[in-house]
Amino acid sequence: MTMTTKRATLLILAAIVIVSPFFFPSNYYYRVGSLIFVNALAVTGIVILTGYAGQVSLGHAGFAGIGGYACALAPVHLGLHPGLAALFGAALSGGVAWLVGRPILRLRGYYLAVASLGLGILVAMVLANEAWLTRGPDGIEVPDLGLNDALEAIGIDIRNTQFWYFFSGLVMVVGAWIALNLHDSPTGRALRALHGSEIAARVVGIDVARLKLRAFVISAVYASLAGSLLALQNKFITPDVAGFMHSIEMVTMAVLGGAGSVLGAFLGAAILTTLPQVLTVFQEYEQILLGLVMMLVMIFMREGLLPSLARRVRGREK
Repeated sequence: MTMTTKRATLLILAAIVIVSPFFFPSNYYYRVGSLIFVNALAVTGIVILTGYAGQVSLGHAGFAGIGGYACALAPVHLGLHPGLAALFGAALSGGVAWLVGRPILRLRGYYLAVASLGLGILVAMVLANEAWLTRGPDGIEVPDLGLNDALEAIGIDIRNTQFWYFFSGLVMVVGAWIALNLHDSPTGRALRALHGSEIAARVVGIDVARLKLRAFVISAVYASLAGSLLALQNKFITPDVAGFMHSIEMVTMAVLGGAGSVLGAFLGAAILTTLPQVLTVFQEYEQILLGLVMMLVMIFMREGLLPSLARRVRGREK
């Protein structure tokens, strides 16, 4: 990936964040936009794990649940500010990913997918069943950031959807910048070599298990921060954020947009976040139409939407 490509990707994402509000007819679209950015942040972590390193996780929503519930529980039980609780949740998710991944990632095949699936289900069960701590399936309130008075003095109201739209967009762009820089770093090149062939990577001296673990931990932190952002802006969180279907949605967004592309992560998140809103007019057939769209993309654009479209454009130019 050239420096020009990285800059273009960041400029495109930043332009989308800044320009899109000029076309929003109501505040509702700010809400949808912030959800897209939160999902894109989580999917960027999947791009690092799956697109760069070639590993599959089916339980990443568990880390989003850890991040979200950290913002709800850490201020109450540990006295942390909700913003610091998000960082605490990211550190906790990274630690859990390290503990789970360390014994599993030394093995080959789809052990990571199975282990992460079990982890995600376990986290969702704990959040739903340990009502004494999490208040069970009904969910729990997330404390306010408590910065209203200080920020209102400079004209910023964190209680409205516009603030969370731009803040989520900023975090997404920073996350994309980190992922793009990782792509061409020595670690990123080693991850892509691992994706190509584990055997070949070992032959040239790459510590395969350590790199798999590093990618798993980084992607877990991305998912955790996305869960924290969702909790802070909603001021409420439920165990659904850690559910199995949320994990499948993350993977589907990555594959749909292009698992190896950071810009594809945004595209996949944008499509699967907005499409259900559009298809509400076909309420009875919404899931069927959504599944049909995804099937068509996977049949005719196996690399994902963005890489397939880019390849076709380059082919026409030649």
